[in-house]
Amino acid sequence: MDFDHAIVRTPFSSTKWNRYRDRDVIPLWVADMDFASPPSVLAALHRRVDHGILGYTNAPDSLVDAVQCYAERHYRWTIEADWLVWLPGLVPGLNLACRAVGQDGDTVLTATPVYPPFLHAPAQSARNLQTVPLVDTADGWRWDLGALEEAVSPRTRLLLLCHPHNPVGRAWRPEELAGLIDVAERHGLTICSDEIHCDLLLDPTLRHTPLACVAPAFADRTITLMAPSKTWNLPGLGCSFAVIPDRGLRRRFRSAMAGLVPHVNTLGFTAAEAAYRDEGAWLAELLVYLRGNRDLLLDWIAASSQLKAATPEATYLAWIDARGVDPANPLPHFETLGVGPSDGRDFGFPGYVRLNFACRRALLQQALERLAPLR
Repeated sequence: MDFDHAIVRTPFSSTKWNRYRDRDVIPLWVADMDFASPPSVLAALHRRVDHGILGYTNAPDSLVDAVQCYAERHYRWTIEADWLVWLPGLVPGLNLACRAVGQDGDTVLTATPVYPPFLHAPAQSARNLQTVPLVDTADGWRWDLGALEEAVSPRTRLLLLCHPHNPVGRAWRPEELAGLIDVAERHGLTICSDEIHCDLLLDPTLRHTPLACVAPAFADRTITLMAPSKTWNLPGLGCSFAVIPDRGLRRRFRSAMAGLVPHVNTLGFTAAEAAYRDEGAWLAELLVYLRGNRDLLLDWIAASSQLKAATPEATYLAWIDARGVDPANPLPHFETLGVGPSDGRDFGFPGYVRLNFACRRALLQQALERLAPLR
C-alpha cells in the first residue's frame, strides 16, 4: 500500500482541508486520515453504486454476521445480534446514552481531556456534566480513581469512557477498566464506552479488551459505541453502532432515537461490511506507517524545549503539552507558523493541542519544519 501517495483533497468538499482553504496552513486537526480507504472497501462501494438503486435499507444480516465474526476473532467478544443498534455516527450515540440513562437533571461523569462531544452531550440531553482530570505521570496518562469516586454525587448515573482514549492515546488495560467498573458498581453507574479507535493500536503487543468483557456480571450496565470509520477511514459514510446487552437499557436507548435519529445510508452499511470482512493487509501496513509517523513526531518533540508529549499507544493523534508556548491558547502560534492542530481548550485542557499524524510522511515533515521556531 502506498501511503506516501499524495491525494489532493481540495477539489471536493473536505471538513479537514476547508478550514484553511484560503491560508497556507497544513490541517492536522480533525480525526480524518489523508489516506485512501482499503481497496476491498472501495470495490464494494463501486459494486453497490453500479447496481443503480440507492434506496432505503436496513443493516443486512451479512453485516451483522461480519461484525459478530470480527468481534469474536479480534476481541474474543461474543455479541448477540439483537444487542446491535445501528447509528449514523458515534456522536449521536453519546447523546442517546445520556438520554437513556437517568432522568433530566441527573449528572454525567467523564474525565478530561476528552473528545469534545463528551463535554457537550450531557447539557444537550438535560443532564449536568461533572469532570475529573486524568493525571499525566511518568508512565503516561492515568485515571485518578480517588478523584473519580469523590466526584460521584447522589445524582450521578452515567460514566462516559473513551477507550482507547482520544486525545491522550492510552489503550486502557483490563486492570484499569476493572478499577472503573469497581467505582461504577459501588455507585450504581452505567458506563458508555466509546471504542471507535480500538483497532488502531500502535503498540503491537497490545490487544483491545472491550469494557463489556472485563467483568461479565457488569456487562448489562454497559453501552459500547463502535464504528469502522476511524480504522478504515470512512467517517463521511456515517455508519456506527451501539452494543447494548441489557434489553431494558437497549429499549430506552432506542426510544430516545425515535423521530430524531435518521437511518444509516446504504453506502455506509456496504462499506462497514467490506471493512469488517477485509483480510487485514491494508490495516497491518497502515499501523506500520502510523508508527513511523508517530516516532518521527515524538523524536522531534523530544528535542523541543517548549513542547512535551506522551507516546500514543493507540489512535493517530498526539496530545501535545504546549504550555511552554502559551499556557492558555497556543493554537494561534501554531497557525501563524503554518500548522493547524486542534485546540486543547475544546477538550477541556487549555495549553495543549492535538495533532493528527495520519498523513503523508512528507507532509508531516513539512509541518515539523514549519514548527522549528517552537523547538
